[in-house]
Amino acid sequence: MRILLTAGLVLVASAAPALAGGFYLQEQSVRGLGRAYSGEVADQGAASLWWNPAAIARSPREVYAGAHGVFVEAEVANDGSTITYPGGATLPVRGEARAFNPIQDGVAPNLAATTPVGDRFAVGLSLAAPYNFTTEYRTGAWARYDALTSRLTTADLQLTGAWRATDWLDLGLGVSAQYADAKLQTAYPNLSPLLPDGVSQLAGDSWSYGWTLGAQARFERVTLGASYRSKMDHDLDGHIFVGGLLGPLAAANTGGPGSASFSTPWIAALGARVRATERLTLNAQVQRIGWGEFDEIEVRTAAGATQALDQNYRDVTTGGVGLDYAVNERLTLRAGVQYDPTPTPDDERTARVPDGDRWFYGVGASAVVTPTIDVDLGAGYIDFANSRIRHDTVFYAGTPAAVTTRLDGEVQGRGFIISAGVRARF
Repeated sequence: MRILLTAGLVLVASAAPALAGGFYLQEQSVRGLGRAYSGEVADQGAASLWWNPAAIARSPREVYAGAHGVFVEAEVANDGSTITYPGGATLPVRGEARAFNPIQDGVAPNLAATTPVGDRFAVGLSLAAPYNFTTEYRTGAWARYDALTSRLTTADLQLTGAWRATDWLDLGLGVSAQYADAKLQTAYPNLSPLLPDGVSQLAGDSWSYGWTLGAQARFERVTLGASYRSKMDHDLDGHIFVGGLLGPLAAANTGGPGSASFSTPWIAALGARVRATERLTLNAQVQRIGWGEFDEIEVRTAAGATQALDQNYRDVTTGGVGLDYAVNERLTLRAGVQYDPTPTPDDERTARVPDGDRWFYGVGASAVVTPTIDVDLGAGYIDFANSRIRHDTVFYAGTPAAVTTRLDGEVQGRGFIISAGVRARF
């Protein structure tokens, strides 16, 4: 069991880009992707554990495994970015004016298992990769003074208990241990446009802990679900490196232990599944995501120096609708649409997470292969609204060597997801 859990953590921590708002990766269920995550908080089974711990109160002994191939096409273009050197000389930022596909493709896996305990209780264990992003720019890209490499990967291990409280009400509680690994790399300008750039890098990892509560109310044709997932406070321990600075700046070159802290958002969800006919089920879900918790990244060196990197994300509300249609006893088709606004502020958006409002469209199918095994397939398309990068940075602030960059650019993009999963009952 220990080897299995370690392998699972490594696998989930390798998940790649975020395709919900900010750096939240909502690809936690193949079945859910097919209806654009419009009814997961009110659905049941191991595949719905991320959205509601009460989802397993009435499910059989079950194992779920899914994988999502994520492919992103994006272009980040310069639109008049400038750099101001000491003495007041302001010049255009040199370098490649367009960055193609900085958001990296990847595979996002998720795993879950559940078993009844007596007539009214159930326990479950799940692995998810909820907060992830990876962006990479070439060393000559115009956005390099904001971001070169930006990577955050997480693996969330959740232990869940659920209780069938009454004939119509289920309750659930989950506790999570979440591992995070991050790397942030940025180009640093020297004091002349004729000199090569320096570089700054922070890399580290951490563990944090949180909880989730949920409830489901089941009636003849309607199931209602509600859940709340806590924020998590991460304190990354790692290494800080600054190199390549020349002349009067050379004394700032350094390397040694450092740390950085940030918080993931809380998530409150409310949804319903309505059995309109014997074959057709309608789904709806709304989520309030507390991105305001991600207001800054605080960086600290071993010597005690601190720096706050403002993020100023804002809370957002997402919403989706979808349907499941049972063609027959062995085949179910589904479809859905979701609106997901970006939490990134329009006047402070960075190249690290070049995010925008998005519409997500999903289709999918589930097939009963044997009496105990179902196969889920899904496909999704994400339409990113055009957005702008506007980010000012003052390097070496408070010294005569202060250099100011004012980055201004335009972002266009779209995403595709192909998913497959298996659910097995025992």
